[in-house]
Amino acid sequence: MLAKAVLSLGLWLRFAAGQDTPERGPRPPISNTEGDLLFLLDSSASVSHYEFSRVKEFMWDLLQPFTFGPRDVQTSIIHISTTPTMEFPFDQHLSSGSLRQAIRDTRQLMGDTNTGKALSFAKEKLFSGEAGTRPDVPKVLVWVTDGFSTDDISEPMQLLKDMGVTVFIVSTGRGNYLELSAAASQPPDKHLHFVDVDDLPIITKELQDGIRDVLQANRLHAVDITSSSFRLMWPKLLSQETGYYTLEYAPTDDLARKRTKQVSGAHTSLVLSNLAPETTYEVALIPESNVHYFPPQTTRVTTLAEEISPAQVLISESGPRSFHVSWAPMLDSVMGYQVLYGPLPGNSVKVLQVDGRHNGTVVENLVPNTTYLVTVTAIYRSGKEKSLSAKACTQEEGSKVRHLRFEDMGPNTLKASWDSADGQVLGYRVRCRRQTGPSSVLSVSPQVHSVLLTDLASGTTNQVCVKPVYRNQPGKRLCRMVHVQPATEAQGYRHRQTA
Repeated sequence: MLAKAVLSLGLWLRFAAGQDTPERGPRPPISNTEGDLLFLLDSSASVSHYEFSRVKEFMWDLLQPFTFGPRDVQTSIIHISTTPTMEFPFDQHLSSGSLRQAIRDTRQLMGDTNTGKALSFAKEKLFSGEAGTRPDVPKVLVWVTDGFSTDDISEPMQLLKDMGVTVFIVSTGRGNYLELSAAASQPPDKHLHFVDVDDLPIITKELQDGIRDVLQANRLHAVDITSSSFRLMWPKLLSQETGYYTLEYAPTDDLARKRTKQVSGAHTSLVLSNLAPETTYEVALIPESNVHYFPPQTTRVTTLAEEISPAQVLISESGPRSFHVSWAPMLDSVMGYQVLYGPLPGNSVKVLQVDGRHNGTVVENLVPNTTYLVTVTAIYRSGKEKSLSAKACTQEEGSKVRHLRFEDMGPNTLKASWDSADGQVLGYRVRCRRQTGPSSVLSVSPQVHSVLLTDLASGTTNQVCVKPVYRNQPGKRLCRMVHVQPATEAQGYRHRQTA
């Protein structure tokens, strides 16, 4: 493996030249959701044509990741105008392409902003079934408004919430916060958004997540999906005393590989691991109750593509002869890591082996003030390898000035002198803490090794510290205490070293 590591040195310069980290793929579809989602769209004359078009784009961006169908998400639009109008029923557009075109074709009606009437109309359509809604599925209302209404909204909105509708409100205007926070589902910080119409994309993901949480709550669904695992969650149907659950799962293209697990009736979640990446699994949850019959629940989950580790390499805690290297993410599919490092330019390479349970290590015994190229290679259990490189710089060897001494230059004045410090010194900083009077700080060039200290009161003891300045690290200071004799005594001083 060491020979292989050394051969990979030729690839280092490509990484050092700025090779990009592979990008993650697009966000996976939001599947395993079921419910009726209604948009209450302000189509009145109080909204400009530009604002209306921006809201339509926002609606599609919000819906784009969801899956649509009789057992997934169904959606509809009701216009707020003088008279409320349904753009299309819930069961008309059951594919992404058809729905996207329907939203594009939606035209503004103008008229008055009779939101209260539109809410009463929405209640009728959501619960009558004539518009294609389904009983016993979650219902979500997303109201996009400029914050203005010509009629009362409080009573019809409360009726909707009392019937189990979850209400999200997006205000693109200056709407009354108290009125809108009372109208939205609780808590308002999760269901009410104030945002300029041009900044709607900022809240898209947060609103998608909020809608998903509602539409997944009443059925078997998967969360925390990775390339090798996901967590199944389901509503509480049983208890420890009334039964247990049987879970069956298998790849869609190889159902003969079905695996079965049994869990207590007290459980409402279970993690399935050791799965294949980029694979769709059919999952069935069968409640085995000794009290009531519960129909099985099924879902389909697709694992993500195998993640790349490392996707990020970080250098920290750099010193003259060591630094810490860490990486992310940590994956169960990685068996171990190999850390290669060597000076630039140069051909010498050293290797550290790191267990797959760790995401960092300290690289030691390095040369001060030197640039190193570090390559972290993940060794997958499948035999694959992925690498990423980063540059690291050791700091200069810390040093301090030597032989700080003083010379009497007349009344209340001393000359402080010192020998030069080691390394590439950028300059020196001299601090004088006077027993009486203000402290002072002087900065001098690296060629200067003495300064005059003035205004030192007779009979006082003062602290003088000199510290070298380096580019990549602080130098170590050297301090002396200096006593200035009273003016009545012979002129002179005494000094002693301090820690």
